Amino acid sequence: MATDKHLLLDGESTNRLLFRKIVPEDFDLWLPFFDHPEATKYWDGIPTVPRVACTEQFERIFERYENAMGGMNALILKDTNELVGICGLLIQEVDAAEELEIGYSVLPKYWRKGFAFEAAQKCKQYAFENKLSDSLISIIHVDNLPSRKVAMKNGMHLDKKTRYKNNPVDIFRVARTSL
Repeated sequence: MATDKHLLLDGESTNRLLFRKIVPEDFDLWLPFFDHPEATKYWDGIPTVPRVACTEQFERIFERYENAMGGMNALILKDTNELVGICGLLIQEVDAAEELEIGYSVLPKYWRKGFAFEAAQKCKQYAFENKLSDSLISIIHVDNLPSRKVAMKNGMHLDKKTRYKNNPVDIFRVARTSL
């Protein structure tokens, strides 16, 4: 795997989005994600108190940065400078194997506007152009149809079913050779 510096897309962009490292000041901007029941309904183990859930996520984000495990990037809408979501390349352990995951979440007010796909596609292109891994995965709860659609649109296929952090998940995968 590449170093953390190479796993972060800080400064990269798409037509509509700018990627940058998440900073503590993003906390209040991201908090509405956890206020929406649909945003977390698929994942067991997320605290039910939004502020607690957001705090735990931010702690994991900064821990990843510190430990060179990749990380989420803030997705900033170029036209308005608003936080739209988070997306990034994450080193994960799935079934005792180290994998590079494309993770993504979008604030509910920006759902169904193509931002998750746009960001995930950029992560895929960046990872393969920089030869960070021969394949990429997305870990998606078996009932999360919107995330499944993003993964499939991003050229991923269902690779296997497993459990991840006590949740039933589908592992979607795309190989560098399939581009």
